[in-house]
Amino acid sequence: MNKILEQSLLYDFYGELLNEHRRRIYEASMFEDLSLGEIAESEGISRQAVHDVLKKCEKALDEYESKLHLVERFLKIKGEVTEIEKLASSEGDAVSRLNDIAKIATSVLGEL
Repeated sequence: MNKILEQSLLYDFYGELLNEHRRRIYEASMFEDLSLGEIAESEGISRQAVHDVLKKCEKALDEYESKLHLVERFLKIKGEVTEIEKLASSEGDAVSRLNDIAKIATSVLGEL
């Protein structure tokens, strides 16, 4: 998965755990595509401070994921649901497809 998508998913799941100051800086960088200088000016801090905050945010989000595994579980379940959709719309032995769908559904339920 590319880094931008990964960081975006991590932020979606764990962004609320960051303090307001870090959230503002992270959002300005990731979602508003502002430069370090632009963020530094708006926050009244140095470019180096902005860089440090961004690195701390990335580290914090990675640590939350390493402990909670919510993004990993989400992506696994999303893949399994996609597989169920494919099986449901495919042709072939209906009983076999239903058995496969039941196995995947059991796996999804085990994740929840």
